[in-house]
Amino acid sequence: MADRFAIILAAGKGTRMKSPRPKVLHEIGGRSMLAWSVALAKDLGCKRSVVVVGPDMPVLSEAAAKLVGAENVVIQHDQLGTANAVDAARDALKNAEGHAIVLYADTPLIPKEAGERAFAEIETGASVCVLGFRAKLPNRYGRLVTTTDGSLEAIVEANDATEAQLQIALANSGVMSAPVRLMFDLLREVKNDNAKGEYYLTDLVGLARARNLRAAAAQCEERDVQGVNSQAELAAVERVFQDGMRDQFMVAGVTIPAPETVFFSHDTKIAPGVTIEPNVVFATKVSVETGAVIRAFSHLEGAKVGPGALVGPYARLRPGAVIGKDAHIGNFVEVKNVTIGEGAKANHLSYLGDGEVGAGANIGAGTIFCNYDGFFKYRTVIGEGAFIGSNSSLVAPVSIGAGGYVGSGSVVVEDVPADALTIARGRQSNKDGWAKTFRAEKSAAKKAGQKPDGAV
Repeated sequence: MADRFAIILAAGKGTRMKSPRPKVLHEIGGRSMLAWSVALAKDLGCKRSVVVVGPDMPVLSEAAAKLVGAENVVIQHDQLGTANAVDAARDALKNAEGHAIVLYADTPLIPKEAGERAFAEIETGASVCVLGFRAKLPNRYGRLVTTTDGSLEAIVEANDATEAQLQIALANSGVMSAPVRLMFDLLREVKNDNAKGEYYLTDLVGLARARNLRAAAAQCEERDVQGVNSQAELAAVERVFQDGMRDQFMVAGVTIPAPETVFFSHDTKIAPGVTIEPNVVFATKVSVETGAVIRAFSHLEGAKVGPGALVGPYARLRPGAVIGKDAHIGNFVEVKNVTIGEGAKANHLSYLGDGEVGAGANIGAGTIFCNYDGFFKYRTVIGEGAFIGSNSSLVAPVSIGAGGYVGSGSVVVEDVPADALTIARGRQSNKDGWAKTFRAEKSAAKKAGQKPDGAV
């Protein structure tokens, strides 16, 4: 099979986004739209991906270089239309032999199957292939005019279409594939004799037909090529992505009683048999194993949840959180970079940062891992079966031995041996009658208009 290449157009200014961030760096499912296109090219087996950016886009250029390498980022200096943008990749692909696909960095959800269909037409003899879709409301789209044998005859813009052509539902997505050498050869013939004075990639179809070469149309769903030009459209594409993920997980056996309230990232991994209650957010790099329950209003990022574990409600798992089999992380508990052992529990109002909790350990309400001194982070290690009393502060670096007990309200600054009890708090003393005397004295002073020093 011939080598494959991708040309990803990302030079649009995105002024309708009204955002200081470049348009194609806005995210869908926790991944930038540009990264979606680069990932698609990789999934399609493209040998190289060239990203075309506009001038004076240093932030975008830097982001693109991290994804494809600086040598594969080129600038469309004049920005005179889509054909001009693709032509900006000419030098980068001057030695390329094979087939290329033109993708748009603001069209992030094109599935691999659609790209494969576009390449397949070229690999079976077509000179140019355009990816089309059947639009529910095609009025604003260019139409793909096909012949009786299914070949692509022309692309007609809506403003130029006849009444008969306006009845065509097959619309142009803009995605195009062609042999690399032929694509750049045809680009030399594109003219800009139109109202905008721009060079249009769609002209390649007519130019190929003029050479008696066959053009083809591959098809995908309208939702697959939904583009983004505004914040509202960004939200609309996010909805398409989220709906797809929800359906995918439920079909696979994940229980989601209120799917419209649960949000996933592009790389979320949920095993069959997991239950996800309402209003849960999965940021990137989260995996949840079978039998786990993620209760309502929890937020997970960079975390691994083991089989049978219970998380939430109102829990926050931050990067590095590893929740073991049958462990419990309860309401208003935050875990960051801590491994929670099998069957361990932290059920209430705690912060666990940087450390390790052994199997079967119990973390009482209000426990804090004091892991930061203003400059460095330190680890807290709690042994198997240890018991940490409520409202305890464990000042790292510190370890609690297996089976050790920490009395409630303790501030622990030294290691606790296995099976030992530590009580690190002031000794209680009771003064009989003190409160009654205090109230009487203060009431009398207030009645007499007397204020103690410092009172306001």
